[in-house]
Amino acid sequence: MCIGVPMRVVCCEAQTAVCELDGRREPVDITLVGAQPAGTWLLVFLGAAREVMEPLEARRTLDAIEALQQIMGGSRQIDHLFADLIDREPPLPGHLRPAAAAAARLSGGGARGDDITTG
Repeated sequence: MCIGVPMRVVCCEAQTAVCELDGRREPVDITLVGAQPAGTWLLVFLGAAREVMEPLEARRTLDAIEALQQIMGGSRQIDHLFADLIDREPPLPGHLRPAAAAAARLSGGGARGDDITTG
């Protein structure tokens, strides 16, 4: 399985950046995102930066990857890696909300088929 991994820019030259994660440095193709200042977080997939990330988004992504590694190692103590999700229901993406609202109306028993609105 291949996944994108956040890496921090150390320096840029032409179409390549040296990026670092956990003390490991590697060259990254920055053709898609352009030159970035040192300290910028990039989502790197197969040696190429796919997007510029905000630091919080990078941290959450790294925490999720760490949670996967811990689960694969047998640990079930991962709640601290998803602190932003504990005790709340994640919101649905906007494009799914109309369908969810329609399903809720239908399951409530009071809705008719012609009451359902689409997106």
